[in-house]
Amino acid sequence: MENQQRSSDRLYQDVARQLLDELAAGRYPVGSRLPAERDLALRFNVSRPTVREAIIALEVQGLVEVRIGSGAYVLRRPGEGDAPGFNVSAFELTEARLLFEGEAAALAAAQATDEDLAEIEGLVRQIAAENLDPNGTERADRAFHLAIARATRNSAIYNAIEELWNLRSTSPEAALLHEKARHANVKPVVEEHSAVLEALRARDPAAARAAMRAHLSAVLETLLFATEEKALEEARRATQAKRDRYGRATA
Repeated sequence: MENQQRSSDRLYQDVARQLLDELAAGRYPVGSRLPAERDLALRFNVSRPTVREAIIALEVQGLVEVRIGSGAYVLRRPGEGDAPGFNVSAFELTEARLLFEGEAAALAAAQATDEDLAEIEGLVRQIAAENLDPNGTERADRAFHLAIARATRNSAIYNAIEELWNLRSTSPEAALLHEKARHANVKPVVEEHSAVLEALRARDPAAARAAMRAHLSAVLETLLFATEEKALEEARRATQAKRDRYGRATA
């Protein structure tokens, strides 16, 4: 079945609508498991990440429950008033951050003061400390990115990036996927933040842009597989290996 996308939609929104119609029609009874992502991707002629976004949109509505390593199960049959709300997804949000924060890092490399760099360096250390705390938050990670935005000396850029960070918690779809990543012990990678800091120190806009884009591309890849058990385990191992290398380098 070839997917027919509305002109204003992202692909996942159209897939979510079709799945909702099938749930309403009783194709998948309450308690049953939806077909595997790869099967849905083939049927709708889309990628597996697109299917994953669509299922998350249904999960936010309380229509399905995703069980790690098992699949998505139907919780209830949608009523007449049910429809996916389509807030900002975690993937859309990270794509936007990649564009905005990459350019912000480039501008900050030309504008940052020694005081700015000292603050950003301190926040990298705080990120490392938070990662070691089982109950740690990601406040230092947010502060790191906003400190770079502030170093651009452009309040419009700062306000835009702050709003993108706010969407991580105010958009249900984004909040849900970031929560899944936290539960899987996926944490900010110190090495990636350090690379951004070193490019800022070098006053190299191109390198700062590249380092920030590389970091956020890695975040996007992690989110794409945040519901896959095998990929999560690989992400945990890769993250731990990076932390170990960072620890040896700074010891």
